[in-house]
Amino acid sequence: MNGSITIAGAGLAGLALARVLHVHGIASTVYEAEASPSGRTQGGQLDIHDFNGQVALQQCRLMDEFHSIVNMGAEAMRFLNPDGELVGEIPDDGELSNPEVLRGELRRILIESLPHGTIQWGHKIASVTPGDGHRPHVISFTNGSTVSTEVLIGADGAWSRVRASLNGAMPEYLGTLWVETFLHDVEKNHPQSAALVGSGAMLAMKPGRGIFGHREANDVIHTYVVLKKPLEWMQSVDFSDRKRALTLVAEQLGQGWAPELLELVTRGETTPVARPIWGLPLEHTWDRVPGIMLIGDAAHLTPPDGDGANWALYDGAQLAQAIAATPADIDTAFNTFAEQMLPRSAASSIEGYQSFEQTFGYNAPANLRDMMNRTKTYGHQHQ
Repeated sequence: MNGSITIAGAGLAGLALARVLHVHGIASTVYEAEASPSGRTQGGQLDIHDFNGQVALQQCRLMDEFHSIVNMGAEAMRFLNPDGELVGEIPDDGELSNPEVLRGELRRILIESLPHGTIQWGHKIASVTPGDGHRPHVISFTNGSTVSTEVLIGADGAWSRVRASLNGAMPEYLGTLWVETFLHDVEKNHPQSAALVGSGAMLAMKPGRGIFGHREANDVIHTYVVLKKPLEWMQSVDFSDRKRALTLVAEQLGQGWAPELLELVTRGETTPVARPIWGLPLEHTWDRVPGIMLIGDAAHLTPPDGDGANWALYDGAQLAQAIAATPADIDTAFNTFAEQMLPRSAASSIEGYQSFEQTFGYNAPANLRDMMNRTKTYGHQHQ
């Protein structure tokens, strides 16, 4: 293999790829749009599954570091009716099959595991011109610089410039948006909210509307309001006016909500952020060009269902393993990886869309009750 492997994007997929390559003695360079590791908040808490995300971290040789950032007890889940009545709960069994960690902390341990200089910060991609086998691929950045490379891996997320250069599909708005805010020092300042959410996650739903509370490390509750709304509604709201915006968001939930649930929203201590939910069309494709591969959200963006970050980590680690197996023949490595990743991601995407709609869609309350009944039945059968 001539020269370094070029990775677009320092998200979880790109970092896992770079780390496992480094473990195998293979150099790479990661180009990231953000100016520094602390350039922006890295989202909330993630559950890292034992069958994909943790497998990747084992291949990264970072399990000790991973266990050091686990938020113990946070796997618990509570389901409430909108009136505040507890429908059921799933306790944290302590087995660490899906332990919770902050995305920012997970990203930190991956960044710190790479040699200094591996990540080139402040390199936002403006365009990608794929090569043709005789000429290298060329990446142009908004800072005016360019990079030529024979091996390019697009780990640049939902709005991937690499995917766009391969005539890949564009994400579609799925009709649902999440509005998020935070409560801090909840045991002291918001004890009722702390008790309501518990040690893990809490979900209360009406058809197409809901409140999702997540107890995170450092005594924080991360609250998401789930709304089925057109994008135009989001664009009409001034979210910079915190109190007014949170009041308006709570009003969109309609009548019949317990005051203690609404307080998770209206007492929010941070400026609310609206996050439209996007996804790539099922069974989408892109042009296969020698020397280029996509991983993570660039390859298979689906609505959030708890699996996206896990498959991103897994993609990165598996592609690195394939490259390490045939370092002199990158396209064989890419083909080997694609033969596994493409059908797996297609199946996972279908499950992701179904899971998202079951949890947050118009039949969500009934689906949640059915899920709790299945959980109770399973528990009785295995006692």
